[in-house]
Amino acid sequence: MTKEEKHLWYDYLKPYRQTFGVAFTKQKVIGNYIVDFYCPKAKLVIELDGSQHYEEYAMFYDAERTSYLNQHGILVLRYSNRDIRTRFKEVCDDIDIHVTERISALQE
Repeated sequence: MTKEEKHLWYDYLKPYRQTFGVAFTKQKVIGNYIVDFYCPKAKLVIELDGSQHYEEYAMFYDAERTSYLNQHGILVLRYSNRDIRTRFKEVCDDIDIHVTERISALQE
């Protein structure tokens, strides 16, 4: 795991279960892909993107992967490593909003 992935995992996602009662897993295999973080209850993936994700080939691969996950009812949230370093609270707030909305929508 990258420094940013460790920060998000240990400082927010791992304790999320204790705080909100919803669990995340890390490095989850879904189909032919490994996602950074997955919340099964919300059917939500979180991906952290380093600079290599902004190269043409990587952008194409990420788009294919996102499409595959979306086809299986999974929402993908993407944040840059810079977001984690400079806007950590805002990223956490955004994740929480999406988790809450997804769980609510899936229960309807």
